[in-house]
Amino acid sequence: MIYEQKNSETMNIILWITQVILASCLIWASLMKLFQPADKLALMWPWTADHGTLVKLTGVLDLLAGIGLILPALLRIQPKLTIYAAYGTITLMVAASIFHISRGEASLIGINICFAIFAVFIAWGRQKKAPVTSK
Repeated sequence: MIYEQKNSETMNIILWITQVILASCLIWASLMKLFQPADKLALMWPWTADHGTLVKLTGVLDLLAGIGLILPALLRIQPKLTIYAAYGTITLMVAASIFHISRGEASLIGINICFAIFAVFIAWGRQKKAPVTSK
């Protein structure tokens, strides 16, 4: 019994670390996409020069995902929303990978795959191993 409790506590800590890392990355990306001048943004992400509306849309989606990965579980208000944010992140990363592959930029999808794996881990962990309960 004690072993299971320690495992659950350890999993909870690992999940929180993963959630904070992924949320921080998504929020950073969203702030860059939403507030960085287009010419500076194009130096970092060349695809942004041709897709201004898509940049803003993905910036908003990144921000929502980043907030959704942390706040519902942290505040214990509708913590299932954290799981839904993880699913949304997976969907966003699959779409981003398809977008980059269609542009011949398959070498750029490594970060998308990494983020998707983190999001799968969060969704699985928060559903099965260390769910967060509501207040």
